[in-house]
Amino acid sequence: MDARERFMSFDTTNLLDPPRPSYTFSIYNRALFEKSKFKDYDSLLESKLARSQARANHFASIGANGTQTRPHESKREKGEVPKTTRVHLVEGEYVATFTIGSEETKSYLLIDTGSDLVWWQCKPCRPNKCYTQNNPMYDSTKSRTYRQLDCIVETSSCHVESGGYQCSVFGNECLYDYKYVEGSMTKGWIAEDVITFYLDLSRVRILFGCGIDQTSGSHFNGEYSGIAGIGRRVLKGGYSLPSQLEADIMAMCLPGTYSTKASTISFHRTPFNKTTSAALLPNSGFPNFYFVNLYKIFINDKEIPFFPSLSRNFGNYDMTGGCIVDTGTVMSRFPTDVHTVFRDTFRKEVRGIPMMEVPLGAFDTCYIEQPGVVPTFPVVKMYFGYESPDNLLLLQQLRVVVHIRGLFCLAFLPWEQNIAIVGNHQLQGIGLTFDTGTDTLSFDLDAC
Repeated sequence: MDARERFMSFDTTNLLDPPRPSYTFSIYNRALFEKSKFKDYDSLLESKLARSQARANHFASIGANGTQTRPHESKREKGEVPKTTRVHLVEGEYVATFTIGSEETKSYLLIDTGSDLVWWQCKPCRPNKCYTQNNPMYDSTKSRTYRQLDCIVETSSCHVESGGYQCSVFGNECLYDYKYVEGSMTKGWIAEDVITFYLDLSRVRILFGCGIDQTSGSHFNGEYSGIAGIGRRVLKGGYSLPSQLEADIMAMCLPGTYSTKASTISFHRTPFNKTTSAALLPNSGFPNFYFVNLYKIFINDKEIPFFPSLSRNFGNYDMTGGCIVDTGTVMSRFPTDVHTVFRDTFRKEVRGIPMMEVPLGAFDTCYIEQPGVVPTFPVVKMYFGYESPDNLLLLQQLRVVVHIRGLFCLAFLPWEQNIAIVGNHQLQGIGLTFDTGTDTLSFDLDAC
């Protein structure tokens, strides 16, 4: 409770953002920037869970059919964006700081492992089409390093084959229309500018979406300037940061639930130990997602059977029979048949803690908080590939349960999909090293 009170009362004007070396950014809990809108931490947490549910609904909707597209072609005037719109995942739960353009505009961008585009609001906007930011807005007319992509000259850099992008014959603009599940959207064109790293004063040029219309759908939060997609690197094309920076390695440590400090995300190198690893599996149908080879799950020493939902062969083109590591999902999810046995086994392993007889929202297993008592819950063991200490992710206490409304609830949820998701609640404070060169994801417990 003390940690919650410190978190809710923290003044974000005192947020520390130390200088970082090349290819390294500060990251923070999204909740830090939004907490002032909520009366207490539980209300803030319920908002996070609602976003996560919308994200899960989108995973379910695309199922085995790939990313949704909506083809509507019509004659376009100069500057109009394409009418073929890909529908993407809801934005993530963590925020990174970027310094962009020759004017070195400091911007906060949401980061998302499920997205493949980096975009931010870009003056001059269409009339009344940019939302009000709390921080200064990037102005392309003032940045001496800004350059708009010429899609005729640089055809390979305008990914029209992906859907949602269009090479306009008017002005040679690479136009984009990016829509998110909850109704927000961004429209504009692909351009290029620099991001600056202060510690060594180096600059890197990246392609980004110059967003000139962000108010046609539901509005974004004014705390952020845009979204940075950090989906898995693809060798040909791709606008995600790992793809553009040609980085096989992406390393991050997700700040803990009540953390008010900056953590880091870095590319090309990792500061974390790589003692425990999972294999990253390719999936041509969903190239931006991080699929891993989940092998076995235990609660204490009790093995949880996978049943047909997860024991079937993993497909290289759909989203069934596998497991995704997704930083935008809050609570991990298992197929209903697996979760039922997982939940029942967990209940049997809990000792001496009174359980609520009725569920709390989506949580079906909750225990009553007892004043002055620090409860001890069973551990969850996740093995990847085979059963070995080198492939074991050991989850304990607040990575296994979540504290909400005076209860400790099992922080794993069921859903009607034949795929498992490892979410950020389980990954908090763990140093994650995504290495697409060796196709591994490594875990370094309590790295931040």
